[in-house]
Amino acid sequence: MAIRTHYTDAPHKNRHDLSNLKRIVPFLWEYKGRVLLAMSLLILAKVATVGVPLVLKEIVDLMGAKNTPLVLPISLLLGYGALRLLNVLFSELRDTVFARVRYHAMRNLSKKVLSHLYSLSLQFHLERRTGGISRDLERGTRAVSSIMNYLVFNIIPTIAEFLLVAFLLLGDYAGHFSIVTFGTVAVYIVFTLSVTNWRMHIRHRMNRLDSQANALAVDGLINYETVKYFNNDAYEISRYDNTLDDWEQAAVKSQASMSLLNFGQGCIIAIGVTIMMFFAAQGVVDGSMTIGDLVLVNALMLQLFIPLNFLGIIYRSMMHSLADIDLMFALLDQKSAVLEQSNASELKVSKAKVCFENVDFSYQSERQILHQVSFTIPAGKKLAIVGPSGAGKSTLSRLLFRFYDIDNGCIRIDDQMINTVTQESLRQAIGIVPQDTVLFNESIYHNIIYAQPNATEEEVFEAARMANIHDFIVALPDGYHTIVGERGLKLSGGEKQRVAIARVILKDPKILIFDEATSSLDSHSEQVILNSLAQVAQQRTTLVIAHRLSTIADADNIIVLEDGRVKEQGNHPSLLAKNGLYTRLWMMQLQDSEANKMDIR
Repeated sequence: MAIRTHYTDAPHKNRHDLSNLKRIVPFLWEYKGRVLLAMSLLILAKVATVGVPLVLKEIVDLMGAKNTPLVLPISLLLGYGALRLLNVLFSELRDTVFARVRYHAMRNLSKKVLSHLYSLSLQFHLERRTGGISRDLERGTRAVSSIMNYLVFNIIPTIAEFLLVAFLLLGDYAGHFSIVTFGTVAVYIVFTLSVTNWRMHIRHRMNRLDSQANALAVDGLINYETVKYFNNDAYEISRYDNTLDDWEQAAVKSQASMSLLNFGQGCIIAIGVTIMMFFAAQGVVDGSMTIGDLVLVNALMLQLFIPLNFLGIIYRSMMHSLADIDLMFALLDQKSAVLEQSNASELKVSKAKVCFENVDFSYQSERQILHQVSFTIPAGKKLAIVGPSGAGKSTLSRLLFRFYDIDNGCIRIDDQMINTVTQESLRQAIGIVPQDTVLFNESIYHNIIYAQPNATEEEVFEAARMANIHDFIVALPDGYHTIVGERGLKLSGGEKQRVAIARVILKDPKILIFDEATSSLDSHSEQVILNSLAQVAQQRTTLVIAHRLSTIADADNIIVLEDGRVKEQGNHPSLLAKNGLYTRLWMMQLQDSEANKMDIR
């Protein structure tokens, strides 16, 4: 059975082309002096361009005049060459002057989009397709550059040239020349706009399929190990190829419709130029025009219609670019699910006391995760969260970090509600070692110093020693310069965990969160790191989310969660005395531990 990837064929109907163009203007206007200078050079280049056929007319008339000695019109020939040279000079100067405007705008826009993506909530990033977004961002910034090129180097110059030609025709020649010129241009524009708009939905579909295919490829490569575990190479390639098959069909239709458009444009131009030449030739025959006039009209028409013919291609490209820009600005218009108050203040952490008060939370409205959860972590104390899988333990750390906003209740740090302080200051005060550690495809040193880019080399080494990984790193052939691979896949789970622990130690936060931080370690390494973490946690408020109860027996307070509710709380001895859920979990783990020892024997 063929594997098909779902997509929608509906065209993107809610485009905002005009507003998107207006949003580009501020990026251009940062160098308004350069923009105005480029426009001035553009006009000078077009004046020189239109001047070329005028000089050519004078040369032809002078050399074709009766009863005049045939001599070389030196000054006119020099003027002809000078105008062509000036046209090239002014055009190249325009390109050079505008280059700074163009590339600076691309840089700032790319930076703004990436900054906005970082500002969006975790919910958006969990739902996004990385490959699709990267392709939309790449096409969008490239489209901005294209549109600036089209406007400054093609559309505005063509309009300027058209106005200059129209001025000459209206001023010096019979009205039917202007009527044919304007009529041909009008028919050409109407035909181009109509056919291009008709075929735009094909381009939209191509874009969606291109992004989707790229997303499938990236997603599969990121999850390379999972693909191999289930021998699904063929499945992933089939999904990718079927999407490309649909893209291929759309691309063929796009090319066929483009050929139809090009042929229609060529017909309109050929008819218009033929009619103009007929009138010009008739004028020469009846004596109302000279041979130079015929040459001038022919040169002007060709000079006008050559860029106008190119303008048809430019319009299509602009429509494509506007479609690409619309996707990019759609990313910019994404609203974060976690918003910062306009009057948010900096979090001031003195004691680092953490309070959860009657917290309700759900990822989806139909399934509530936490129900009236309340607990306090006194300053400098250690609180552990335990419970069965799916009880909502890791959700607590995400809420404290404010990756999500709670539905009801409040979370406070030193009596400051976390939704009233800036997210940057909140996250600066908290260090977390997550259960699933993902590293950058950079060196080990980069991954550790990432927590504190201004740290010294010795501070990085000391953090690694406290995480019990320094000796392992220096024993590697490249030491701290060892590249860890995509998402840290060149390191084992335990090694990645210890790099993450070293990173959070270097951050030196007031509040520490360990979410199954030692789950990937052997018993010896776990004990060494627990001792190190105990030293690090001194004078810091610590939240430990644990599966192995033996690792949190020394906690000042232990919260037992079940189905998102606090079932029990107390220290280790008091919870065992209750003979409740904690006791059952403790006994189950003791039995598992004994069974493992028996297997080893």
